[in-house]
Amino acid sequence: MSEIILYDYIRSTAAYRVRLALNLKGIDYRSESVNLLEGEQKGELYKKHNPQGLIPMLTIDGHNLTQSFAIIEYIDSKYPEPRLLPLDPAERAKTLSNAMVIIADVHPINNLRVWQYLKDPFGHDQDDVVQWMHHWMHTGYSALEQAAPESGFFGGDAPDLTDICLTAQMYNAERFKLPMEPFPKLARIHAELGALDAFKASHPDNMENG
Repeated sequence: MSEIILYDYIRSTAAYRVRLALNLKGIDYRSESVNLLEGEQKGELYKKHNPQGLIPMLTIDGHNLTQSFAIIEYIDSKYPEPRLLPLDPAERAKTLSNAMVIIADVHPINNLRVWQYLKDPFGHDQDDVVQWMHHWMHTGYSALEQAAPESGFFGGDAPDLTDICLTAQMYNAERFKLPMEPFPKLARIHAELGALDAFKASHPDNMENG
């Protein structure tokens, strides 16, 4: 079997999601760092395989897969246990709906290249950027808080795609000091997920420290 390689950046929210999926599935892989701050994702060699020049990319089974959701769906299809997306069509749609609040509505307008563009060429300072990020995280979290269960995870007894997306986005919420008092259920879920081995192994701080 060929080596599975994740082209990764420890603080990339999208790459964090894929790390979580791989670790929850117990899949052996090698992480290959691509430094976004130094623009390595824009290099000719990397863009030859990923023309969009974004992180993550997963090399698996002779494919170079891009976009975190597409990668996770491939992983979930090929390695079905534990499931990250339900088989039941209605439950699957509910999970996708919750996950897409972050994948489609929060993360894309809060990621590095967006807030760099807010600064240059639009001239906004860091305080403006943080206010921007807080607004969109608060909007998405408000909807997720209503959908969140009173106990357990979004996936019930085991994490699902929504839990993966929440955890990765919560790293940004913590970095940029989003007040979490309005979201007690999300805060509880995040704390309980953080105690799981797969989530500990995927956390950027733990990777950075060895």
